[in-house]
Parts: sequence; structure tokens; C-alpha cells
Amino acid sequence: MNLLKKEFRLCLHPTAPLFLMLCTMILIPNYPYAVSFFYMTLGVFFICLTGRETHDAAFTAALPVSRKQMVHGRIGMVCCLELADIIAAAVMLWVKSLIGFTPNQAGMDANIALLGEGFILFGLFNLIFFPNWYKNINKVGVPFLLSSAAVFVYILLAIVSTYAVPFVRDCLDTQDPAHLPEKLLFIGAALLFFTGATWLSERASGKRFAMVDLQL
Repeated sequence: MNLLKKEFRLCLHPTAPLFLMLCTMILIPNYPYAVSFFYMTLGVFFICLTGRETHDAAFTAALPVSRKQMVHGRIGMVCCLELADIIAAAVMLWVKSLIGFTPNQAGMDANIALLGEGFILFGLFNLIFFPNWYKNINKVGVPFLLSSAAVFVYILLAIVSTYAVPFVRDCLDTQDPAHLPEKLLFIGAALLFFTGATWLSERASGKRFAMVDLQL
């Protein structure tokens, strides 16, 4: 908990809270709404990039904490930001429902199934970005490019599935509250994926970071 407080007080980049506001993109007609979740991953990139410039890892390693605890603190903060982004998206979905439903021609409609897409996107990002970054914390760009490429491939597949996959097209990509049980099941499965992928990411990252020479 103390490391989590340290992460928020000393490492949180100002763009990350600002990117929460980009969930308002859900109000844009005919837009790939899953892209709004990508901006929070960009905020994570800025957090790690700034940490490199300020030698945050060297400072934290001088504290009475282990390498695995350092990884746990950073990924814990990122998960808090990602969950905040999901909550902000849920609020925008409610606002969108008040404005009036319009079908989205560029992917998932503005319904609660979109939250499941967000969980999958964040889980995929965490699974790829952190293990690659913790191999060498001085190189942030390549891990971000790899994870971003995977995220945009997923977004493209998600858009295509709203036209080509019957379950997505006929059940998930519909106006709420139609097919609510199926949508809730999808969100539950996506949350399980997010949890499992982030857990695997933390384990792999901790093992790799333990072998890194920080050169204090």
C-alpha cells in the first residue's frame, strides 16, 4: 500500500488523469469506441518514460522493498488507472443513452459490452508491455510499440467481428438492454481475462526485473 501511494504521489504523469476525459469520444457518432481506451495505455507509456528520466527505479530500489514489490506497486497503479477508465466509460455510456441510441457503423455500439472490450484491451496491453519493459527499463519505446500493435490488431478484429461473427453482431452489438445476460457474461469473461493476463504479466515482470542491473 505504501508503494502504491508513492506511485501515485511521485510517478503519476499528468496526462494519465487527463486521458480519462477522452472517454467522451464515446459520444462521437460512428467512431471505433475501443480506441478511447488506448489513450490510457499512452498515459502508462508517459509514466514509465518519465520514471526513466527521473531515475525512479534507482530511487525506489534504495528503499527497503524488493524488486517484486516495485513491480507490484507500478502495475497496481496502472490497474487503478485502467479501472478508472472503465468506470469513466460506463458513465459516458449512460450519458449516451440519455442523448439517444444511434447504431455505430465503426464497431461496437455504445452499450455495456463495450466495457468488456476495454477489459480485453487493457489485459492484452499489460500482458505484452510490462514483461518486455522490465527486461530493460531504459527502453520504453519498443515495448510500447509491440503492445500498441497488438492493441490495434485487437481493435481491428473487434470491429470486423461486429459484422462477421454472429454472436457479436446479433447479441453484443445491440442496443441495451437487449441480450443483457449475454453481454454480462461477455463482460465477466473479459474481466477474467484482464485479471489473468495482468497476473501473468506481474509474475513475468518480477522475474525479469530481478535480473536487471539498475546501476544505482
